[in-house]
Amino acid sequence: MNTPLASPLQAIATRPGSLRARWNRVAEHLTRAVSHDLLAASARLAIAAIFFLSGRTKVEGLLMVTPGAIELFRSEYHLPLVPPEIAAHAAAYAEHLFPLLLVLGLATRLSAAALLGMTFVIEVFVYPDAWPTHLSWAALLLYLVGRGAGRFSLDRVLGVA
Repeated sequence: MNTPLASPLQAIATRPGSLRARWNRVAEHLTRAVSHDLLAASARLAIAAIFFLSGRTKVEGLLMVTPGAIELFRSEYHLPLVPPEIAAHAAAYAEHLFPLLLVLGLATRLSAAALLGMTFVIEVFVYPDAWPTHLSWAALLLYLVGRGAGRFSLDRVLGVA
């Protein structure tokens, strides 16, 4: 429904030299400059670094899970149904494997989905008050699950969507 002022204001706002028209041109340039491929590569590297560095705190050497990591799962994390020894190993291995796959852009959607599941478990059972951090992780992971790895990936080389 048009009000008497809507039509003249809209005409002013859509003129070629108007602020709105200039902003829309800037937005179009930004859309071309910041492509899905750049967003996906950035998201893959950012979230991979977070999980990989967390995984490194649980191991010594290449992949030897530390007694301290097992103790954390026993005394602080309290995951239901999973013994601390199994949970510590599973988390340490997952936090190494899936980030590596993300960096390579290999099995990206699967890897992002696995880390999204891990994020959910951490949020619900371990650190429920850390939801702002977990939400930022989930946003990156959801982007990768929904849009894939982008051009700079082994998924693309192998023809995997």
